[in-house]
Amino acid sequence: MGLLSFLKGVGEKVFKKEETAVPTPEAEPLRASALLAHVKALGLAYNNLTVKTSGDTVTIEGEVAQQEDAEKIALAVGNVEGVEVVDNRLKVATPAPEATYHTVEKGDTLSKIAKEVYGDMMKYPIIFEANKPMLTHPDKIYPGQVLRIPAP
Repeated sequence: MGLLSFLKGVGEKVFKKEETAVPTPEAEPLRASALLAHVKALGLAYNNLTVKTSGDTVTIEGEVAQQEDAEKIALAVGNVEGVEVVDNRLKVATPAPEATYHTVEKGDTLSKIAKEVYGDMMKYPIIFEANKPMLTHPDKIYPGQVLRIPAP
């Protein structure tokens, strides 16, 4: 899947204060553990998963069953405050075409994004479902958040 870019200063607050300041080499294992715990708490599917951090870059390696699983894990760790780049090196057992991505801007709604992407604002549930469990409600999106947009 490769590299995905995120806005470093927005997202879920997963790291403790001492892990979000200037990351030190000593904090890297703590940051990686916090991100792995975040993925586990969301209940995202994987066969095996290794998370490594280096400053504001996260590398994920391991195996997943489906392309969707790899994309959701990458988004889960990328949409965390303090993460700017995710290097997704997950191997997918059943490869499929990758989804596209949309970075939420001020004024965006899932309906507005669905209208732009699919030509029908009522198709917003497709985007909402594609981003569960990271999204818990269609109205709870924020500027800077990166969303998975499945093919129509």
